[in-house]
Amino acid sequence: MRVRALLLSLLLVVSGPGYAGLFDDKEARKQIADQQSMIGDLLTRITRLEELLENQSLLNLQTQIESLRQDTNKLRGQLEVLTNENELTQKRQRDFYIDLDGRLRRIEQPDPSTVSASSVPSGISGSETEASPPIAEVSSHSKAEVSEGDAYEAAYEVFKSGSYQSAITKLQAFLANYPSSRLAPSAFYWIGNSYYAMRDFSNAVIAQQNLIKTYPNSAKAPDALLNIASSQREMNKTTASKKTLEDLIARYPSSDAADKARQRLVPRK
Repeated sequence: MRVRALLLSLLLVVSGPGYAGLFDDKEARKQIADQQSMIGDLLTRITRLEELLENQSLLNLQTQIESLRQDTNKLRGQLEVLTNENELTQKRQRDFYIDLDGRLRRIEQPDPSTVSASSVPSGISGSETEASPPIAEVSSHSKAEVSEGDAYEAAYEVFKSGSYQSAITKLQAFLANYPSSRLAPSAFYWIGNSYYAMRDFSNAVIAQQNLIKTYPNSAKAPDALLNIASSQREMNKTTASKKTLEDLIARYPSSDAADKARQRLVPRK
């Protein structure tokens, strides 16, 4: 009996650590499972945060793209204004020099009545008296033209400086003082361009329409229609802009503005 008891005691001593080891292994597995569960929860939270950050990044990117698109449209409008200004300045300079040359020729060539008077003997005072007024009239007329040209040039210089509101005021004053001037169409045109540069597209359209209505045969008329189309496009009036371009091509098919209108009507790829 003592041997059996001893054997049983030894068995309990030997098997005791095995039960303890079995218990410790289960606890460790439970802790590992708990940690894995926590890690899984953390990964889920990290994934959600990454999705939120990605959505926020996309939103920021979309905002930046929209801002860049607006800046591009603004720069495109400014470039168009500058391009039109450059082309029309060249035209205006050519017209100015041609007109100036003609005026100089008229001044240099003596008036027929003056020539006739110079051939009359000096003793006939009546002829000399009649010959004098035309000279004074030519001089007065020349001064009036110079004053008109100076007023226009002053207003145009203000436009070129970028002071568009002041340019509008000066150009409107020019039209009030010289309503029959040959430069009136140009004044209307630059008023429209000033409004366009200020992004006041409604008034830009009105100014150019006044030009076309009053001076349909002016060299500025085709460019005025092109400016109207640009203003309508800026106001998102796509159909009206297209119709204006088609009208421009129909009315002034050989103009440079008509060539630009054709290019705009070509569908973009």
